[in-house]
Amino acid sequence: MLELHRREQERERAIAGKDWRESGFVFTSPVGEPLVPSTDYDVWKRLLADAKVRNGSLHDARHTAATVFLILGVPERVVMQIMGWSSTAMAARYQHVTGGILADVAQRVGGLIWEVAKNPEQSGPEGTEKSR
Repeated sequence: MLELHRREQERERAIAGKDWRESGFVFTSPVGEPLVPSTDYDVWKRLLADAKVRNGSLHDARHTAATVFLILGVPERVVMQIMGWSSTAMAARYQHVTGGILADVAQRVGGLIWEVAKNPEQSGPEGTEKSR
């Protein structure tokens, strides 16, 4: 990945021409200047304002993304890879069980119970399906 980044930076250097400022940094602006730490923050805040959504931190967005993955049923191992987590404990910290998730589970369990109640002959003594 660093090699790919180096090639991209060489392309940016060629485009910038005489405007390129050699800084010695690996990650730079498109003209070679050091990145300003507040740039991501400023861009994030502008994005939120433009989208007319509530103000929140980038960290809040990580929680939201993790919870959306939970709602979508994305397997935990995939979420860990995307989020850069090395421990499943991070899922418990970032993923929040929503009312919608709880309602969906309740509806599915309720549907299963009513299905068994309507067709008791399909269930064995412990609620397992009879052999056919």
